[in-house]
Amino acid sequence: MAVLLPLLLASLLLTGPAFAATYLEGLLPNGNFEEPPNPSTLHKTVIQGKYSLPKWEINGLVEYISGGPQPGGMYFPVVHGVHAVRLGNEASISQTIPVKPGSLYSLTFGSSRTCAQDEVLRVSVPPLSGDLPLQTLYSSNGGDTYAWAFRPTSNFAKVIFHNLGVQEDPACGPLLDAVAIKELLPPMPTRDNLVRNGGFEEGPHLLKNSTNGVLLPPKQEDATSPLPGWIIESLKAVKFIDSAHFNVPYGSAAVELVAGKESAIAQVIRTVPNKLYNLTFTVGDARNGCHGSMSVEAFAGAETLKVPFESKGKGGFKAVSFKFKAVGARTRITFFSSFYHTRVDDYGSLCGPILDQVRVFPVIY
Repeated sequence: MAVLLPLLLASLLLTGPAFAATYLEGLLPNGNFEEPPNPSTLHKTVIQGKYSLPKWEINGLVEYISGGPQPGGMYFPVVHGVHAVRLGNEASISQTIPVKPGSLYSLTFGSSRTCAQDEVLRVSVPPLSGDLPLQTLYSSNGGDTYAWAFRPTSNFAKVIFHNLGVQEDPACGPLLDAVAIKELLPPMPTRDNLVRNGGFEEGPHLLKNSTNGVLLPPKQEDATSPLPGWIIESLKAVKFIDSAHFNVPYGSAAVELVAGKESAIAQVIRTVPNKLYNLTFTVGDARNGCHGSMSVEAFAGAETLKVPFESKGKGGFKAVSFKFKAVGARTRITFFSSFYHTRVDDYGSLCGPILDQVRVFPVIY
């Protein structure tokens, strides 16, 4: 025992915090690009040298810019700080970070197009990748923030942002003004609720001063969705919003259906065939000036319900309930907004009804 004790203590020391990987939460190192390149590596705004942007590796034409009015009459929105990078034709930036294999992570990043062309930003953690179309501006101030999720297969992940486009103007390309990461916990159904993450409490990192919410890109499968448990199955994004900046009926988060029928979320739940279930949820407005006659359409099995909601844009909401019979061992529930809406004080910003507190539970006689 006297011999084993020192060996045990040595083993604990070797496996302790000093030897553990430091996992990231929040901004990546120099994730807001406020640590500038050395002036000697800048040719006007173009960064010269693969490793000249601190903490990042660059390939191709990458510019280091300051937000605000630009020469030639352009304006670059940099919402999350002062500086950003712009990716030219086929350019990319990357960073390698420590991660836990098999865990679900979500990247949150501020990005916007800078020219009128159809710009696409590819986000990848090899072998996974996703293409984000930036043509649709959801906020007129250009301050759109996106999330994209991945499951790493090793202890390190190489995060890459790549401008695939070849534009007429080689300087055109998307802006990146902040990049953060968050490990997401896998939500589980409960006896009281068959819906996973029905209150949307588990979601992507919210950037500081991110008053526009976080856009969840279209065509995201539930296994790698930045909104755990949910499928973003539409052609346009849905928005993840928080109670610090929006009206949220319950808890700290909800989703806003910002693009009519092109903005839909869904989840496949386990059910017992021919059994009767209750589907309950809450609809409302986010107190963001989104007004007018709204309607949320809900689908569960073979049942459909249209929920009208008259919004004054000041934060009202109402609870809804209806019953459906399961036709199989799996039932898909889907929600989308019937109409398009814009804010009353800003017709360039898309908005819509919010959805919260989704529950499915068996009807007990």
